[in-house]
Amino acid sequence: MEFLLDASNRFYFLEVNTRLQVEHPVTEMVTGVDLVAEQLRVAAGEPLSFGDAPPAPRGWSMEARIIAEDPLMNFMPSVGRIERARFPQGPGVRNDAGVYRGYSIPLFYDSLLAKLVVWGEDRDHARARMDRALREMVLDGVRHNVAFHRWLVSHPEFAAGRLSTGFLDEHFTPAALAPDREATEIALLAAALHAREERAAVALPNGGAGRLAWRWAERRRRAGRAR
Repeated sequence: MEFLLDASNRFYFLEVNTRLQVEHPVTEMVTGVDLVAEQLRVAAGEPLSFGDAPPAPRGWSMEARIIAEDPLMNFMPSVGRIERARFPQGPGVRNDAGVYRGYSIPLFYDSLLAKLVVWGEDRDHARARMDRALREMVLDGVRHNVAFHRWLVSHPEFAAGRLSTGFLDEHFTPAALAPDREATEIALLAAALHAREERAAVALPNGGAGRLAWRWAERRRRAGRAR
């Protein structure tokens, strides 16, 4: 059940969602319960695995919906081909993703690319872990909101928990996502290295196998020069 709370502490009913929520990984992270598996158990006539008492929540979890949209254009949807994809890993980090390098984002479906979920001992720990995970995520080829999420979790008001439905109207401007000089230089260097590898792979047969052969040929050439 969803409600809205106003400044006078009055609740307003919003809706009832009698289904598995898109945020269900957050519940799973803090309880250790696989909600999808539990639904299947119930559908099969079996009892819940945890009995009558639900497990007590532990720690704090956050979820960032990674969406093909452009925050600089009022969050308009984006389409295109994903040229590179790298998802963050590590303790307390979960990726629910259905996209990959070479996947084309169509016009006809939901623009959700992935759900990045983290767990921490408390809210600040989870927020710091989310910030780190977002910095490690790479998605090239379409506009997306990864940089927006980084701005959000790093904002002092978000860190302090002072949130409302007017948060973006009060704090967000497209200028907030402008990259600094160091980030721009790193991105240009990464793009140049990526383009060089792509050209080397195309020049040889079998794609990835050709790329590997190019690397071995370069090593042999260097070894020969050393002798």
